[in-house]
Amino acid sequence: MTSPGSGDEIGRFLTLADAAEILAVDVAAVDELIRSGELPAIRVGSTGPWRIERVQLEVWIELQYEETRKHAAWNQGEFSNIVELSGARSGRLRPVD
Repeated sequence: MTSPGSGDEIGRFLTLADAAEILAVDVAAVDELIRSGELPAIRVGSTGPWRIERVQLEVWIELQYEETRKHAAWNQGEFSNIVELSGARSGRLRPVD
C-alpha cells in the first residue's frame, strides 16, 4: 500500500486494494462504488487499472459520515414516521388541487 521509498506514507493515488483495505471491505465493493459513480476514480489509460485519489476517498468518507448523521437525526425527529415528510414515496400519485 505504500509507494517505494516513501516509508509509511501513502501516495496520492490508491489502488482498489488500497481503498478496500482502508474501508475494510473487499475489492469488489470498491469496484462497485466506482462503477456506480458514487466514488470518484480515474483509469490509467483507456483500459488500465482504476486509481482513487487519496483526498477524494477522504472526502467520500466524510460525506458518508454526514449522510449517517442526517439519517440518525431524521430518525430521532418528531415527524420521522410521516411518509410525506420523509421523502419516501407511497407508490401512488395524488391529484393536484
